[in-house]
Amino acid sequence: MAERNVDDAGKRRLQSVNPPDSSGKDGVEPSAEPSESAASPKRERLTLVIDQLPHAAYMVNHKFEVTWFNEQARLEIPGLLNEMPPRTEDRSIFRLLLDDRGGDPASNTTAMLRLNLALAKERMNLQAILLPMRGIASSRVQTLEALYDECEPARTSVVVELPLLLEKEVGPQDYSAYSTYFREGILIVIAPREEHTDELRQLLSRRDMVIRTLLTKRLPVLTDLVVLVADLQDSVKICSELPPDEYFELINKIWATAGDIFRRYYGTYGKHVGDGMVYYFFPQPDSNYIFNAAVCAMDLKMAMARLSKEWQLRKNWMNELYLNTALNEGQEWLGTFQTSTSIEFVVLGDTINHTARLSDMARYGQVWATKNFMSKLPPEHRDKVQFGIERTGANGQRVIVPSSYSRVSNLVDIESGRYVKLQDIAGLAVTEIRALNNT
Repeated sequence: MAERNVDDAGKRRLQSVNPPDSSGKDGVEPSAEPSESAASPKRERLTLVIDQLPHAAYMVNHKFEVTWFNEQARLEIPGLLNEMPPRTEDRSIFRLLLDDRGGDPASNTTAMLRLNLALAKERMNLQAILLPMRGIASSRVQTLEALYDECEPARTSVVVELPLLLEKEVGPQDYSAYSTYFREGILIVIAPREEHTDELRQLLSRRDMVIRTLLTKRLPVLTDLVVLVADLQDSVKICSELPPDEYFELINKIWATAGDIFRRYYGTYGKHVGDGMVYYFFPQPDSNYIFNAAVCAMDLKMAMARLSKEWQLRKNWMNELYLNTALNEGQEWLGTFQTSTSIEFVVLGDTINHTARLSDMARYGQVWATKNFMSKLPPEHRDKVQFGIERTGANGQRVIVPSSYSRVSNLVDIESGRYVKLQDIAGLAVTEIRALNNT
């Protein structure tokens, strides 16, 4: 995950911090009492927790769409509202700062624009930032363009501290914006200069604790996404043939191999009932998320072929390892479910349900995709995908009809055996992705 630093001109880099307080208590509490023998009183230290910060804090994903903010941020940062827009693109921090204000941006709005542009500029180009700006006055869009040209990108580091000057009732006040980077997004905390500095550094150093808390607070959002569902073929048979320790070794190896590939293409793990896997792909500022999912599926297929060969040599058996995969694109509500041990991303709606059913139809490592998925691919990417339907020719031979689709009900007998469950998607138009060119 890219992480940012700051330059030397008027900006300060966070230094290493002490190990976090192990008290484990929530809230804001004193962690040190003044010594009775001290010649002068010591400053009281505070234990901060992310969801009870006394400072403005918010989180954005890597397209700078707001995914969480606290009450203090709503009060202090222009554009953050109680009821956030449902669509992801309408939650762009740049759009929220500029929306429905008219005239020249106020000084605090300009300061917040500069801050977020500095954090975004290394990964997002100007066109990506301007995409959600439909309906915004052209004069304000021009202001954003000018600020983008002026600002310098923050450099890579674990935690970034940037100076921020904000107008308050008593006049201009010096603030610091602390930004820390996670795979799921970027957390920004804005605090008065020198106030709780050590405590904030200590809090932000506890990365696992911070991101877990933030994910439980994540706002549900209506978003475009791709769903990938993959199931291990004949998993029950494989389990019965292997000693328990070897079966678990195999499954862990499959998950580790797949996990590396999903991370490469920005896949996000989702909840799956059974021994398969579900991953979500969301719009990215620097790549096409639909094509990412297609390439990911084919890389996964090749990786499974290599892993299958390894285990055939190891076990001297004839079993082939296949991940039967399905891809679908849609717009659905994304949220999180929290258990006592984990936080899982969950998508509600037909997109996930249809994808799961389609993966049941796949056999021998096939990658099936819906017509909707293929239609959403930009032409320059779709030209790289070899896809089509296998048909029976005039002489009974099987031939591939390239760049074609078929309804599920025309491919299998949905009235028989294991295909009965496909009745829900009988009319769904699908195709098989067979190869990729020049990727």
